[in-house]
Order: sequence, then C-alpha cells, then structure tokens
Amino acid sequence: MARSAHSSHPLLHFVTHGSLVGQILIGLLAGVALAYGFPEAARSVGLLGNLFVTALKSIAPILVFVLVSASIANHHKGSQTQLGPILMLYLVGTFAAALVAVVASFMFPLTIQLQLTDAAVSPPSGVLEVLKNLLLSVVDNPVHALLEANYIGILAWAVGLGIALRHAHGASKTMLLDLSESVSFIVRVVIRTAPVGIFGLVAATIADTGFDALLDYARLLGVLLGCMVFVALVVNPLIVFWRIRSNPYPLVFTCLRESGVTAFFTRSSAANIPVNMALCEKLGLEEDTYSVSIPLGATINMAGAAVTITVLTLAAVNTLGVSVDLFTALLLSVVAAVSACGASGVAGGSLLLIPVACSLFGISNDLAMQVVGVGFIIGVLQDSAETALNSSTDVLFTAAGSFRPVSSPE
Repeated sequence: MARSAHSSHPLLHFVTHGSLVGQILIGLLAGVALAYGFPEAARSVGLLGNLFVTALKSIAPILVFVLVSASIANHHKGSQTQLGPILMLYLVGTFAAALVAVVASFMFPLTIQLQLTDAAVSPPSGVLEVLKNLLLSVVDNPVHALLEANYIGILAWAVGLGIALRHAHGASKTMLLDLSESVSFIVRVVIRTAPVGIFGLVAATIADTGFDALLDYARLLGVLLGCMVFVALVVNPLIVFWRIRSNPYPLVFTCLRESGVTAFFTRSSAANIPVNMALCEKLGLEEDTYSVSIPLGATINMAGAAVTITVLTLAAVNTLGVSVDLFTALLLSVVAAVSACGASGVAGGSLLLIPVACSLFGISNDLAMQVVGVGFIIGVLQDSAETALNSSTDVLFTAAGSFRPVSSPE
C-alpha cells in the first residue's frame, strides 16, 4: 500500500526529488504570468519571496563560519606531488576570473531592481575608509559578527579557528566536519524552497516595476555568461600556456568537452569529481597528485563563483550609486577570490557569499540578501555555467600543474 501511495503521487515526488532547475524555471514563468494577469495578487505573494530571502539571511553567516573553519581544519598536507604548482594555478585562476568580472562590470555597468531602505548603504568616502572598515571588521567580536552578519569578521574568525584546529584531536575535527555537513543539509532544505521563493520574488518585482526588470535580469545574465566564456577560452588558456609553453587549446577543449558538459547538467563540482578523476587517468596523470588535487579543486578552485560574486556585487553597487575606485576594485577581486574558495558545494552556494563582498561597500545585509535573491532568479543558467567552468578547470590546472618543464640550454 505504501509503495502504491507513493507512486500515485508523481507531483509530490517531483516537488521533493525533481530537478531544482526545472522547478525554478516553472516558478519563474509562473511569477511572470501572475504579474501579467493579476498584478494585485502578484504583490501579495511577495511574502513568499521575503520568507525565502529571510531564511537565506539567517543561515548564511553560520554556513560561512562553519564551512571555512571545517575546510581549513581538516586539510591534510600532500606527499611529494605537484600540488604546489596546481594550488598556485587554482589561486591565480580564481583571482584572474574576479579581475575579468571587475573589468566587464566597468565596461558594461549593470543595475538591478532592489527594494531600498533608509539604512540600505553607507558608502565609504575613499580608500582609507575602506581599509579602516575592513580592519575593524576583521577584529570584530565573533558573536557580534554572527549576529550582525559581518562576513569579513566571520571569515577572519573562521580562518583563525580552522588553523588552530588543524592540530586538534581527530575527534574534534570529525565533529567540525559533522557540523559542516549538518549546516549544509539545512542550506539544501532552504534552497529546495527556491522555486516558491523565486515565484514570489519575480511576481512582486514585475508587478511593482513592470517588465523592465526582466531586461535587467537578461543583461545581468549576459555579462555573467560572457565573463565565464572569456575566462574559459582566453584567460585559462593563457595561464596554461604560461605554465606549459605550448598550445593549450587541445587540453582546454578536452576538459570542457569531457568534464564541463557533465558538470553543466549535474550543477555540482562534488558530484563531478568521479568524472574528473577518470579524465585525469585518461590523460595519464599521476594518481598520487590528482587524487588530492581534484577533490581540493572542487573546494577552492572557484573561478565561476568569483565571477558571480563580483558581477552581482558591482551591480548592487551601481544600483546604489556608490563610486568604486581602482584600489577598491582590486580589493574586491581579492575578497571575491577568497570568498569563492569558501563557496558551499550545494547548488547556488556561491550566491550565499555575496554579502561578504557587499560588506566592503557598506551595503546592509538586508539589501545584500536581495541581491542573493536576484542571483537565484537567474540561477537556472548561471549556476550550471559556473559549475561547468569550475569543474573543467580542476582537470585543466591539474594537468598543467603536473607538467614538468624542460630547462632550455643556456
């Protein structure tokens, strides 16, 4: 009877186990249709979007703190492998992706629809104030940082605690990992409600602002995808060429074809690890190296996440009319790269780190979470492209980092 009852409810099965991408798309289309046909009703369902954003706002500070500290505390030093060069390529690639996003955002300034409040933003007056605020945020009380969603402080304390716990008893590290898994589970539950939340957000936004909001979303998605394609086909090949001193494109296209395509549909770097391991074996790489570098890359090699964090943050900054100088843009690239390295493995995990970058510009947490909501609206394509770039780059940089250049004769 239980089996027949379960099988007789395909709708319930789709809601609980169906494709999140498909559900978000349905929610998006339903929100547009409701706003078009019944604007007053669309405004009333805005509560669903507010509940979704508030839930994200509640869990995000804890997620950042636990995830980063657990990752650092449980990181093991590798043996005699090529992990040093690979790690360097990971970090350079992520930072370069953030720089590309900064340049693209300056070339194609974007704005997004946000519900502004009186305390929405306190723009810094210059570089010195940015540095001052950054230093004060770093040394903030950890409890206060969590309560006030001071992500810079949260990140600093998470890194410090993670380093300190690297020498802790194994049981302590295991407990931290279990806590990380538990918080990630709660995040997955919240994100599972994204279709309903996006339905409310889109319906209320279009009912209030008209269909111009859809054009803003299309422009934002265009810049995001353009940056990721540029990183995949221009920046990454240049980095690989600098390392191997030969044509990088055969390797680039192999990684995109055999790793990027599957990652695009699975939307999970972690789920794509077996595919990447098999590809590394096919490429003839050392198992002692790729067995460590591929799982590590799924955690810290996040060029796509760096692009997402940077573009969405600067879109919010442009919307609020905050001026950004060159030094602050470079600082944003560093913060975006560091934040991307701590991105959660769940779908849309990079979006939850946008408030870290927004805090550089004095943007309130309430407003930053609205930006996260916008990210989920365009996440149908954004998250798939981001994962494809992240995962294919894991194999690309592992192969390039494993290459031993031959010294040329003097």
